[in-house]
Amino acid sequence: MQSSNGRPRGGGGGPESAAEHHGGHDPALAEAPEAVRYEDPWYDALASGWGELGGAGAPVPLPVAQAGRVQREEEAAAADVYLQVQRSAAFQEVRGRYRRFVVPACVVFFGWYVGYVVTATTAPGLMARPVAGAVNVAMVAGLGQFLTTFLLTWAYARHARLRRDRAALELRWDTQELTRGIRGGAS
Repeated sequence: MQSSNGRPRGGGGGPESAAEHHGGHDPALAEAPEAVRYEDPWYDALASGWGELGGAGAPVPLPVAQAGRVQREEEAAAADVYLQVQRSAAFQEVRGRYRRFVVPACVVFFGWYVGYVVTATTAPGLMARPVAGAVNVAMVAGLGQFLTTFLLTWAYARHARLRRDRAALELRWDTQELTRGIRGGAS
């Protein structure tokens, strides 16, 4: 059987079968790492700072402790920026506008849904009352559920577009500018 990178897999006597029988570790392969060459194109592109070799074929040491400290300092400064933005009046206004729409809309829609279900189970005679031909109250109310879902979605999108999106975009822009300043221009 062939693997995706053209090397045999499975029951052969090659290095793969030895590695499979020793928990994925083959001592012969560990002794000669330059002999192993993956032909899979995904193995060719290494992540920056991972496994690059120096001039003589030796791995380049990375200042892990220093890089970790700088990253933690940047994360702490970025966290301060986000906390500052969260406490700002502009952010509180955007959140307030969101809540003033979503909370009443959810309460009304949930009440309408529960009212439909309760009426359907407790008053089947009312729901069976014909409206026009074979169409009864239950069918009209059920279609009303779909209609109110679409109307609520439209109203939410309109409210967001008219009352929140511009302010949220300005907040996002300000936040990115502040964090870009922390990271030295790279974001």
